[in-house]
Amino acid sequence: MTMNNNDRLVRLRYALDIKDAEMVEIFKLGGFDLTKEEVQKMLSKSKQNTATNSEENETQVNEYVTSLENSSFESFLNGLIVAKRGVQDSIPGTSTNQFLMSKDNRNVNNILLKKVKIALSLTSEDMLDILMDAGVHLSKSELSAVLRKEGQRNYKECGDRYARNFIKGLGMRYRE
Repeated sequence: MTMNNNDRLVRLRYALDIKDAEMVEIFKLGGFDLTKEEVQKMLSKSKQNTATNSEENETQVNEYVTSLENSSFESFLNGLIVAKRGVQDSIPGTSTNQFLMSKDNRNVNNILLKKVKIALSLTSEDMLDILMDAGVHLSKSELSAVLRKEGQRNYKECGDRYARNFIKGLGMRYRE
């Protein structure tokens, strides 16, 4: 099953135990104003998902009341960084606008890992331990390839399996 941004948001919210009011604040810190109701719509699956017919249900599993676009999800991740680490002092002569890294759906998992790493002040060893807790064994060089900038020579796209297990490992670590 492939993950969409709503799935990533729901899983991350659970793993880090973030309440609805905090979600609204995090989105606001990322430059995206939402109401509590709008956030709840992003976290709620559409009613038609309650069908028991397994073939129909598999295609509808990832349908949420409100779909979360890449830019909105990245705004949430930027807001999470600000919420966890504080506002970064601006360097004179640079823009205060937040730079969005997502160009398409292929690199969303890479961005998720990078920005959560920054937000939670994780080292590469911490990330490897979190993945190991979730049962995924990754080498330092494989993790480094996933954390590289897209277009770099050794860049590697992060699959849903790694992102899902990373979030699962975060939940094991932060919810205990």
